[in-house]
Amino acid sequence: MRLVARCPAKVNLSLRVLGKRPDGYHELETVFQAVDLWDRLDVELADDFEMSCDHPGIPLDDSNLVLRAARRFRETTGVDRGASFRLRKGIPVGGGMGGGSSDAAGTLVLLDRLWGTGAPREQIHAIAAGLGSDVAFFLTGGTALGRGRGERIEPLEGIEETPLLLGFPPFGIPTAEVYRRVRVPGAPGGDSVRLTPSGIDVSVARFSTLKLPGGKDFGFVTNDLERAVFEGWPELQAFRDSLMKAGARKALVSGSGSTVFGIFPESDLVDRAVSILGSVFATWELRPCRTIGEGIRVRSEAG
Repeated sequence: MRLVARCPAKVNLSLRVLGKRPDGYHELETVFQAVDLWDRLDVELADDFEMSCDHPGIPLDDSNLVLRAARRFRETTGVDRGASFRLRKGIPVGGGMGGGSSDAAGTLVLLDRLWGTGAPREQIHAIAAGLGSDVAFFLTGGTALGRGRGERIEPLEGIEETPLLLGFPPFGIPTAEVYRRVRVPGAPGGDSVRLTPSGIDVSVARFSTLKLPGGKDFGFVTNDLERAVFEGWPELQAFRDSLMKAGARKALVSGSGSTVFGIFPESDLVDRAVSILGSVFATWELRPCRTIGEGIRVRSEAG
């Protein structure tokens, strides 16, 4: 038997940069949203860890998050076993969609099942948080509020299924370069998104139309990194503006880029936008998708 994980991508529906932390990272508050683009990660028992991937640009050494997650999980649980991984990429590489982080989260879930460790949920979340800023989100998926570097996750009652159009330019954007350019608009402890028993409440005027959970208002959608991204890579602003002209209710850069996405009221408008933008942005990859209310999916298959 082998186990198979379907690992979703994500967008950042909002991202606020609250200040610079003593450890050099930025203090963030972000609303993560899982979408139905998937990597597939297969695993079987083996004497040690080994890995293959169908994408030539993915490293297969210890810099790969799958192998890092596997070694961290084995060290933490004390299980003296191995596993063979096969990764098939469906999430574009280098666009900030969280593919590597999702694969790492999938690794933790798969190994817990494969080895029968029965690790407490809190332990798995702690391992995920130590691996990267958004790895823990994919254990929950759906819609969630991320705090700190994005590793402190508070699940939210999700938005209704909504069509999106994702645009991927033929280049990536270095995250560190974006944060080097950003002008921090506030400081920790200032106005922020905050949870309430009924969902999210926001005290800042520009978020006053926030409709989470439910509804398609999306007045909360914003990204404090966009100005820095557009200054360095103006083509992304042109694509964002074109999404709005093509009928998107909202459009913005996801995280630090390079993915730009539009939120549409219906799928027919997404199809229309693809035909309009496809000729103007001929070198971009366009992917229609939808928001989803889940994270990692695992099933077993015959070997």
